[in-house]
Amino acid sequence: MRKPLGSAFHSVLLLLCGALLTLAYSPFHWHWLPFVILPLVVKLIWPLAPRRAFRAGFVFGLGWFGAGLSWIYVSIDQYGGVSLPITLLLLVLLFAYLALFPAIAFWCWQKLSHRKFAWRFSLPFFWLIAELLRGWLFTGFPWLSLGYSQTDGIFGGLASVIGETGITVALWFTAIAVVVALRNKKPALLIIPLVLLTCAAIFPKIQSTERNTESMSVLLVQGNIQQSLKWQAEQQWPNILRYLDLTRPQFDHDLVIWPESAITALEPYASDVLNTVEKSASINNSALITGIIDYDRLNDDFYNSVIVLDNQGYNYGNANRYQKHQLLPIGEFVPFEDLLRPLAPLFNLPMSSFSRGSYQQPNLKANGSNLAMAICYEIAFSGQVRSNTYDDTDYLVTLSNDTWFGDSHGPWQHMQIARMRAMEMGKPLLRATNNGVTAAVDEFGRYIALAPQFKATALSANVYPVRGSTIFNQIGNWGAIILALFGLLPIFATKRAKKNPKT
Repeated sequence: MRKPLGSAFHSVLLLLCGALLTLAYSPFHWHWLPFVILPLVVKLIWPLAPRRAFRAGFVFGLGWFGAGLSWIYVSIDQYGGVSLPITLLLLVLLFAYLALFPAIAFWCWQKLSHRKFAWRFSLPFFWLIAELLRGWLFTGFPWLSLGYSQTDGIFGGLASVIGETGITVALWFTAIAVVVALRNKKPALLIIPLVLLTCAAIFPKIQSTERNTESMSVLLVQGNIQQSLKWQAEQQWPNILRYLDLTRPQFDHDLVIWPESAITALEPYASDVLNTVEKSASINNSALITGIIDYDRLNDDFYNSVIVLDNQGYNYGNANRYQKHQLLPIGEFVPFEDLLRPLAPLFNLPMSSFSRGSYQQPNLKANGSNLAMAICYEIAFSGQVRSNTYDDTDYLVTLSNDTWFGDSHGPWQHMQIARMRAMEMGKPLLRATNNGVTAAVDEFGRYIALAPQFKATALSANVYPVRGSTIFNQIGNWGAIILALFGLLPIFATKRAKKNPKT
């Protein structure tokens, strides 16, 4: 038996493997890279005892999240109000926390499979459990999951049945199949990735969704307002005028969409502005969807909201609205706020005391269309998006403000996540942001129109609504779970063989 790999060289190699995975995501799009990196990681961890496998997984996770989420540094550095050492400490703590999940998955895998070949294909199951836990624990942080690397990749077609989580499972099955085929000289195992590739080609064609024969004209408005100015009281009118000036020349679109909190005045005190915008939309037979902050004066609650301004008439508090449910930690709510808020400006950012809307809400009605909403960070939670996407939903709409992250790869990862939701739900997606990435994509996640970043502009697109539901929309993560359970079949086959030895 080979000596376990525990040297500094192998730790550096695992760290590098994790870091290189950043190139598999947007904006780099090296979607073939996981098919090289993941088999190498399996090969490196294969001979390790459980405790060493945990450490190896932790090192791999540090590289993966450290490089992939390095864009978080931009927001803390520019808006956090803390020193560089504290900024780096906070990032290290975050990356170390996230690295625990792959570490646990590898520990479980090696705990059961070390010297027991039948358990070798159990890694996708343990990885899936770890990733579902990462997306739920402490409100969840499901960013940078491996399946997103295939938004433009060869496994992307699996999304409409088993979702992004299922694609992650498929990637690990492929990695193990390649390693076992080479290590044990069993080329027949390569049928696993071939079957998955075949499914990726077939799945998009078997969905019970139907594209409308008539498109709708959509205008996505990108204001490009500096984050440092956005919430200043004297900027309220200039902000609104910026969006109105960009919209007026093209107000003849069926749908006009402004980004998250485009109107920075609190909704109860913005009735004059909202009525004016509503009249402009009505005159042009249009519907305008905009982000705004609602303030419940009776309960002193703030809600990150989306409202519709159209010919139905605007009334404060009407039901045709959406309130954000999945709030961003630190940015929109502060855990242990009595303890943390006094420590640094990072824990006292503007508008960081929101209340939650309901998990499931009705679609917005706008000019005859049904819109499933997600505000910013929410689009990363496929379960919530799925719960708010119905058979008669025409479009997914997400409003965002990624100005916090500057010219980094963060906003592009966010756009890639949104595109995956379109592929899972089989619905076109419309995304309006403050400074990019603003885009319209079809039900297969392909770009219809894309606005340049860091430019005040209005993006026009003709988009076909889609009715019906994908298999993933109907079954959720059960497809991924069932696929992962196939990795446990060799265990049961081995036990059965032991109970029924040949005579």
